[in-house]
Amino acid sequence: MEVRLWRHGNVASFSEASGWGWHEDAALVTEGERLLWLGADRALPAPLAARAVDEIDLGGACVTPGLIDCHTHLVYAGDRAREFELRLQGASYEEIARAGGGIRSTVAATRAADESTLLQGALGRARTLMAEGVTTLEIKSGYGLSERDEARCLAVARRVAEVLPITVRTTFLGAHALPPEFEGRADAYVDAVCAWMPRLAGLGLVDAVDAFCEGIGFSPAQTRRVFEAARALGLPVKLHAEQLSDQHGAVLAAEFGALSCDHLEYLGDDGVAAMARAGSVAVLLPGAFYFLRESKLPPVAALRAAGVPLALATDHNPGSSPTLSPLLMMNMACTLFRLTPEEAWRGFTVNAARALGLSAQGHGCLAAGARADFAAWDAGHPRELVYGFGQRPLLQLIRGGRRVDVTH
Repeated sequence: MEVRLWRHGNVASFSEASGWGWHEDAALVTEGERLLWLGADRALPAPLAARAVDEIDLGGACVTPGLIDCHTHLVYAGDRAREFELRLQGASYEEIARAGGGIRSTVAATRAADESTLLQGALGRARTLMAEGVTTLEIKSGYGLSERDEARCLAVARRVAEVLPITVRTTFLGAHALPPEFEGRADAYVDAVCAWMPRLAGLGLVDAVDAFCEGIGFSPAQTRRVFEAARALGLPVKLHAEQLSDQHGAVLAAEFGALSCDHLEYLGDDGVAAMARAGSVAVLLPGAFYFLRESKLPPVAALRAAGVPLALATDHNPGSSPTLSPLLMMNMACTLFRLTPEEAWRGFTVNAARALGLSAQGHGCLAAGARADFAAWDAGHPRELVYGFGQRPLLQLIRGGRRVDVTH
């Protein structure tokens, strides 16, 4: 495997439980897809330097782990700009959903689109995320809501990782909404979702299983059935929990050892405690909070006090968070949720890796043996990238020890 030497970067490694893991004027040595050595440039062992087939001068750039977007809905067709207008005129998210809009409108557009159209849309969105430093992302299904269309969406998600130099984890979100053909038959639809799951998993399309546990989604009892089907297949679970009300979904998810619970604006003390016991990650989604003009803040202080890891994600989707800017989400997490800049960065790196079950594979931090996924930025320190927004500060993106072209 080829050894490469990257010199003169100022590196935030996030390799310890706290702190930036800051290395000034550092060198990184990569071997293949792994990081072999990281430390002060002046301490670089001469034998390692001699092995390098290539030497890249980072020119004093700020270097961080590649970003991990651990909650996206990247595969869909159409948009929901008209609903945005309706909300500004006073309609609520729930009212629009109950009137046949919301997720159902995206389902109709997605079902009508061919796979080429779905793939091109997803590739464009993924490239935009890569241009902001993303090297790993999760892609959920949930806009097909039939076995055929869920399989198509998951297959498209897999194709994204074949076409682009990016790591993709797929999540089956069949229990996202009730499709029109199951109107009034939610339990029958949950039966169908559970029946599809083994076949989709057998095709190699599913890395994890999610559900939308909410008054306009699925009840805790229905969610439990989905999770039991996932557990029977050995698939990890995660949950859209407590976004619009406290359904005690986080308590249920923790019972199944959920990788993460996401949204969490209405999370109660019982949910916080259950997540802490289970080691589940709290994935905060400030884009949806902002876009839906919510006012109920997630209980960040309680989550901190309980030691629950805080992750962040774009939640890119056409209805409630049509953003493709992780850096803006970091800024929003600080300004709206009062996270610190370090917490925001950990939210898109080390804790995001944990939310996807990728920590053991070396994602999310920079240390010997970790994935050689990192980003070089036009900044003096990562906090500057949280402070400023609406800019394009990425200089280089490196995935698996190789530079990636992020132009499109």
